[in-house]
Amino acid sequence: MKRRDFFKKAAPIVTLPALINGFSFRAFAGSPMMQALSNSVLTDHVLVLIQLNGGNDGLNMVIPLDQYSNLSTARANILIPDTQVLPLSGITGTGLHPAMTGMQQLYDDGKLNIVQGVGYPSPNYSHFRATDIWLTASDSNQVLDSGWTGRYLNYEYPNFPTGYPNATMPDPLAIQIGSSVSLALQGPAASMGMAISDPTSFYNLINGIQDPAPNTPAGRELTYIRQVAQQSTAYASVISTAANNITVQSPGYPVAGVNSLADQLKIVARLVAGGLKTKVYMCNLGGFDTHSSQVDSTDPTTGTHTDLLSKVSVAVKAFVDDLAYLGIEDRVVGLTFSEFGRRIKSNSSEGTDHGAAAPMFVFGNAVQSGILGSNPVIPANASTSDNVPMQYDFRSVYASILQDWLCVPTADLNSIMLQNFQNLPIIQSTACLSTNEHELNQAAGNNLITNYPNPFVESTYITFKSQGGHTLVQIFDNEGRLIKTPVDGDYPEGEYKIWLENENYAAGVYYARLQNGSVQQVRSMLVAQ
Repeated sequence: MKRRDFFKKAAPIVTLPALINGFSFRAFAGSPMMQALSNSVLTDHVLVLIQLNGGNDGLNMVIPLDQYSNLSTARANILIPDTQVLPLSGITGTGLHPAMTGMQQLYDDGKLNIVQGVGYPSPNYSHFRATDIWLTASDSNQVLDSGWTGRYLNYEYPNFPTGYPNATMPDPLAIQIGSSVSLALQGPAASMGMAISDPTSFYNLINGIQDPAPNTPAGRELTYIRQVAQQSTAYASVISTAANNITVQSPGYPVAGVNSLADQLKIVARLVAGGLKTKVYMCNLGGFDTHSSQVDSTDPTTGTHTDLLSKVSVAVKAFVDDLAYLGIEDRVVGLTFSEFGRRIKSNSSEGTDHGAAAPMFVFGNAVQSGILGSNPVIPANASTSDNVPMQYDFRSVYASILQDWLCVPTADLNSIMLQNFQNLPIIQSTACLSTNEHELNQAAGNNLITNYPNPFVESTYITFKSQGGHTLVQIFDNEGRLIKTPVDGDYPEGEYKIWLENENYAAGVYYARLQNGSVQQVRSMLVAQ
């Protein structure tokens, strides 16, 4: 195919996603006007999900010291010596794996909540099915096509993807750092997230680096196709801009490439601090399917599981420290989850088999620090079929995060979680005291203010919608200066049209801003010569 023919066929794909109301997204988002209006991002709450793929052994992570005698009988070949278990401030009978000094410090600093015995009724021990259950928040005998965070994002941004990106939500709703978008981010009708395949691709994106193409006709065409693909991704520029807003981060992260989870979380911190309004981030760390060689035969404090828990602890501690370093520690809550735990009794291969309930970590400045629930009771003579009993349904943890951190009203929780789950004291009660974010997001994607013709020379008609009450329409130039207020008063609910005359405005981009109660929206307009 000739380049000209390719461009003709590709033009709508290249042009439309990168435009908002007919204007360059980069120019629209980068204007002083939009920067001023985006200051409210500092109050947005962000959720970071860390998936521990494979089924994490919770009994060797959060160790029930008051059950140690029975544990010694059940898993003598893998059990951590009680003298090396990390104590937790103010807690007796429970400690952490010795590799988790970072998590210990977070707990002692009041930034970690440990939820004991998290699972669900009739657990499934297949990796694939159990993962689907955790990602969709389904019953064990129920198959869902949408993820729990996808349903939340669909609730919060009901018009997506129509009209996105827009002034209220110019950024990706969710970002998965991985090769594909998780089922957790799948909405009822569309995927609500995008994937950054790995840290290397992220840094290549923001630095404009591509793998070299051969100096052949096919290589030159590959280079051109890559350019078109990058242009057609409306969110690439805003991700790059946010990343480039942050040039220095906390020095506490490991060297790049040593700890993949830390590499992922470092990107998340950079994007949040850089100004992205993305609500949900997903990271993951694999390798937790420890059927054999979970520990070294000569020292149970070393081995595969130790290395994994160390990576989790180091990564999360560095991330939380970085959030404080960047001044955004009050905006982010994170949690860890795995598709299941492991059995109480170890096997003869110095490993553990698929089990049921396990602890979850919820971390951040806004958590209620402490241990929720009690240590699991370990039978005196545990058999290979004995499991850690469920104390809390994992969906109660999700529902509590939605209600108390993402500020979903109680009345709306059932539409997301599909059932009524108990609220757990995980998040501090002040987290959702004041916010109008939901009202703004509900309107995102709707054209509440438009103008026609656009571009215009002499005049244009501005159409706006009011939900009733005080309604304000302001006109700003591209420097953010207010030049006209054509509407300022109480209006009944309805749609209205006003005429705006060009009063010797210089050619260029202008903005019509609608304010109606807590809802605001901005429309870009072009004055032509």
